[in-house]
Amino acid sequence: MAGRGRDRAARLRAPVTRRAPRRSDDHDTGVGLPRLLWVPAALAFALIALPVVGLAVRADWPRLPELLLSASALDALRLSLLTAAISTALCIVFGGPLAVVLARGRVRGLRLLRSVVLLPLVLPPVVGGLALLFLLGRTGLVGRGLDTAFGITVPFTTAAVVLAQTFVALPFLVVSMEGALRTAGRRYEAVAATLGAAPWLAFRRVTVPLVLPGLASGAVLAFARCLGEFGATIAFAGSLQGTTRTLPLLVYLERETDVDAAVALSLLLVVVAVVVIAVARPRTIEGVR
Repeated sequence: MAGRGRDRAARLRAPVTRRAPRRSDDHDTGVGLPRLLWVPAALAFALIALPVVGLAVRADWPRLPELLLSASALDALRLSLLTAAISTALCIVFGGPLAVVLARGRVRGLRLLRSVVLLPLVLPPVVGGLALLFLLGRTGLVGRGLDTAFGITVPFTTAAVVLAQTFVALPFLVVSMEGALRTAGRRYEAVAATLGAAPWLAFRRVTVPLVLPGLASGAVLAFARCLGEFGATIAFAGSLQGTTRTLPLLVYLERETDVDAAVALSLLLVVVAVVVIAVARPRTIEGVR
């Protein structure tokens, strides 16, 4: 009896362990959305989706294979994919270091530098094309020297398409990478420095792995922006089939002569953009998580 009493007293004195509450799913917080938000959200979605539906309704589906497999359409698609890939690579090569400087640099005038980098986001693309033309044209600030010294003419070439696309898409990659760097903070680089890592080693082994999700996200956005570029391209590169005529330019030309072809090519651009974003974007989001 005495033993049982001691056991019972020990159980009463023992700390009570409570079962940890079950973690709720990220999407099931138990807090509902205000109903008032659904109306503007539905209108915003309709504003984006209904024009695409209108294209699908207007399309001449029996002629669609013929329109998409024409020589001009295939040339424009090949040129668009090729130049967009090259432009995205240039955005990574030059925009990556620029984003690191903007996020980690400690120099005067950094805010002004950032404003200049983000300028293509707010400028009309045709203004950017004219700026490139007056810089690299035969009478331009740099183009005159290139033409005189090396006989190089940049405007109205495939290189001009790549430069125009890089000009308008570069800020997308810089913004994504700079955001990833600021979110990661400086603590990991600081730890690497205390362990004796040189700046280049810390950048290569610590900073680069941290910003890879942001880099991938920015590259996807830059590629999609390059595919849809029109204004800067037509102002700086013109519209020469097989050389500078990308899909957006071909759509613009076809709408004057063959509306069905313009609609078919527009749907092709929509499908390519959706595939790029749907396939690559979720992976980058998961990488951020």
